[in-house]
Amino acid sequence: MDQIDRLLLRLARQPFRARFHLEGAELERAVRRGPELLRRHALEIVAARLAPAAPRNDGRQTPYRGHPVFVAQHATATCCRRCLQQWHGIPAGAQLREEQQRYVADVVGRWIGAQVAAAAPGRPPARAPEHRR
Repeated sequence: MDQIDRLLLRLARQPFRARFHLEGAELERAVRRGPELLRRHALEIVAARLAPAAPRNDGRQTPYRGHPVFVAQHATATCCRRCLQQWHGIPAGAQLREEQQRYVADVVGRWIGAQVAAAAPGRPPARAPEHRR
């Protein structure tokens, strides 16, 4: 079990985070689009909404629904700079480096892969490619 898996287990025990699941259209979208495309979406969303040192509407910039990545961000505490600092040790107030953005996409992708796998028992989890640290 690696660092991301341990973190996801801790987050799953938090009542607020545990209530998020991919269902309905968001689950279907995740299955249809696949891990590579969702990883690209995650990187784009992170770059636009989280990477700036002072994101616009920080704390409210991530919708709760509408895209699998948005749901995953809330479940994985990658939804705002405060959560990134509290859960992932990524300080607020400085632009996210590329490696930090890739890390967030890895966390989001791992959670989405687990949700897709849980929805289809017997199918191995679809995992997004991870960057090397």
